Amino acid sequence: MKLYYVPMTRSNRPRWMLEELGVPYELVRLDPKKGENQTPEYLAINPTGKVPALVDGEVKMFESAAIVAYLSDKFADKKLAPPVGSRERPIYYQWLFFGMTTLEQPVSLYAKHTSSLPPGKRVAEVAEDAKAGVERALAPLDRALADRQWLLGSFTGADVVVGATLLWASGMRLLESHPSLLDYVKRLKERPAFQRSRKD
Repeated sequence: MKLYYVPMTRSNRPRWMLEELGVPYELVRLDPKKGENQTPEYLAINPTGKVPALVDGEVKMFESAAIVAYLSDKFADKKLAPPVGSRERPIYYQWLFFGMTTLEQPVSLYAKHTSSLPPGKRVAEVAEDAKAGVERALAPLDRALADRQWLLGSFTGADVVVGATLLWASGMRLLESHPSLLDYVKRLKERPAFQRSRKD
């Protein structure tokens, strides 16, 4: 199994998931500055030219949350996703998609208009609107984590997907008025698998 990876990108999610699973894998680090993500060989795996991408035998796939979901089902014995057909399974899907849409979209937009874009292309009003969108997205997370350590009670791939975005948001100080979410991020950072996934 090969994971194509660039540090400090969305490819952190599947790398973290692989470490949580404790299964062997090969990490293939790409250097976008050298165009390694635009070679014909890589584009045959991931036609978007982005990371991550996973190759597992005949399976070639991209999109970080999709890879997390695939891995959780492939290694179902590790119990990082509720069983198919269980009452918890729809909630697992809910948080996976929430992490990639409702939460990540405003966090990403805020990052662009406060740091990622060249100063001349940043729009303060867009950043403020994005920050308000982040606040709206954090409200259901606050409620979900009010009485539990992890989103579904036990740790799952949903915590990897949502948690990775919250770690990003925390780095931009977007969680300062949410102590329960700061505690959640602290718990995530303390996980040995998370720490292994950040060793570069």
